Amino acid sequence: LKADLSRLETGGTVIVNEDAFDERNLDKAGYDANPLEDGTLNGYRVIKVPMSSLTRDACEPFGVKPRDAERSKNFFALGLVSFMYTRPVQPTLDWIEEKFAGREQVVQANSAALKAGFHFGETTEQVGHRYEVKPASLPAGEYTSITGNTALAWGLVAAGQLAKLPVTLGSYPITPASDILHELSKHKHFGVRTVQAEDEIAAVGMALGAAFAGHLGITTTSGPGVALKSETISLAVSIELPLLIIDIQRGGPSTGLPTKTEAADLNLALYGRHGEAPLPIVASYSPAQCFHAAIEAARIALKYRTPVILLSDGYLANGSEPWRIPNTAELPDISVPYTTDFNGTDEDGNPVFLPYLRDEDTLARPWAIPGTPGLMHRVGGLEKADKTGNVNYTPENHQLMGDLRQAKIDRIAADYPELEVKGDVDADMCMLTWGSTWAATHSAVERQRRAGHKLAWIHLEHLNPLPNDLGDKLRRYDKILVPELNKGQLCNLVRSKYLVDARSISKVAGLPFRIQEIEDAIVAARSAS
Repeated sequence: LKADLSRLETGGTVIVNEDAFDERNLDKAGYDANPLEDGTLNGYRVIKVPMSSLTRDACEPFGVKPRDAERSKNFFALGLVSFMYTRPVQPTLDWIEEKFAGREQVVQANSAALKAGFHFGETTEQVGHRYEVKPASLPAGEYTSITGNTALAWGLVAAGQLAKLPVTLGSYPITPASDILHELSKHKHFGVRTVQAEDEIAAVGMALGAAFAGHLGITTTSGPGVALKSETISLAVSIELPLLIIDIQRGGPSTGLPTKTEAADLNLALYGRHGEAPLPIVASYSPAQCFHAAIEAARIALKYRTPVILLSDGYLANGSEPWRIPNTAELPDISVPYTTDFNGTDEDGNPVFLPYLRDEDTLARPWAIPGTPGLMHRVGGLEKADKTGNVNYTPENHQLMGDLRQAKIDRIAADYPELEVKGDVDADMCMLTWGSTWAATHSAVERQRRAGHKLAWIHLEHLNPLPNDLGDKLRRYDKILVPELNKGQLCNLVRSKYLVDARSISKVAGLPFRIQEIEDAIVAARSAS
C-alpha cells in the first residue's frame, strides 16, 4: 500500500488484508497512523478482507500449519479478484494441480484458498458491481504464455535450425539474463551447446571461438557484463565473425539495481569499444516479440559476418504475454554457406584462399571453418590487409579497412522493411520509441487519438544502423517526443544525426513507464510553445 497507492487513480479499488495492519507492520512501513482509519484511503473503493485468518481457516482441514497457510493467501486474493471480474476458477485449479504435482498438501491448500477467496466475493457486500473481461481479440492460432527470456531462448534455438547450424552459448550467470542459459540448456536435442563459464570474459571468448569453428556463437549478459566483454567484442569486429551478444538491461551504473529494469545501455552498445568498431544493434519490444528479435539478430550476424548486440531489459525478460506459436514454414531461411573452395590466385596464378575478399553486396568476408582443406588462414586482433588477411600496418590499408567495416554495417539498413508510421501521418507531433516503452506508448497514443488529438508514432527495432528513411520521416513533424528508460540516449542521437526537435521523456526509477506518465508528457508538450 505504501509503495503503490500513488499509482492508483482516484476511485480505484484497494483490496487490503486487514489482518496485516497491526502496530508492528505499520511501524515497519513507516506509518504513524493506520491508513485504514485516518482518511488516507478516502476517494478509493476499499475492500477490507481478513485475508490471513480466512486463508488459515481454509487450509486447516488439510493439516496445514498456520504459518505455512499464510503462503497461500495470494491464491485467496486471486480467487476474490476472479469473482470480481467474472473469471472461472477451474483453469487456475488445473494450473495448481500441474504446477504443484506430487505435493498433495500444497495443491489442497492453494486450491482451498482460491475457492475461499471466490466464495468471499460471493458473500461480502463490499464488492458491489462486478466486471466481465472478455477474451482478448487475437489472430487465430495456437497460443502459449511466454516470458521475454524464454522467447529469446526459443528464438535462438529456432535461429540455429533456420541457419542449419549448431548453437553454442557461452554465458556467465547474471541477473536478469540467467534464465536464457537455463532454458537453452534444456535443448541439446536441437544441437544447442551451453557452457557456464568462470567469468564474463571467458564466456564471450568461448562464444567467439565457437563462431570461428562454424557455430552460431552466442553470449548472454547484462550491462556490467557487456563492459567486461568489450575487448573480445572488438576482436569479433576485427576478425568479422557472426556473434550474438544479448544484453538484458538493468538499472546501473556499476552493480546498480540488478532486479530492476532500465534501458540505459544504448550508448554502451553503440560506442562501448575502443577504436572504430561499429556493429549492428537490434532491440526487442515485447516478451513475445523477443522470439523474432533473436532470429533477426542472428540473420544479420550471419549474413554480414559481424557481431550483433541484441538489447532487451528486465521488464521484458520477466514479463509475459500470449505468444502465437508460428508456422515454421513462415520463418525465414537465414542459412549462409561456409566457404569450401579457393577464391583467388597468387602472383603465379596458383589458386589461394583470400579470407578478406568481400561479397560485392554485403561486404561480408568468407566464412571458412577450421579443417577445410587448403583454406587455412590467420585471424587475430592486429589489423588485417585487405583480401589476404595478413597483418598490415600501413596507413592506407588501415584507412581502407576502417572504411570497409563501417560501410558493411551501413549497408545493413538496405535490408530493413520500410519504416512504418502508425497513427496520424499528418499530425504535428510524433512519438519515437525503442525497446519496452512500446507497450505504454501504444496505449497512450491510442488514448490520445480516441480523445480527438492527432498523433503519429514510430517504433525502432534496429538502432544501428538506423533506418535509411528515418530522417525524412522525422522531419515531417514539429515536435518529436522520445520516451526512454534512460536520460535521453536515443533522443540525443536523433537530434545530432538529423537536426530535429526531439525532446526526451526520461525515466530512470527502476520501473517501466506507466501509460499515464506518457500521456501527461504528451499533453504537456502539446501545451508548450
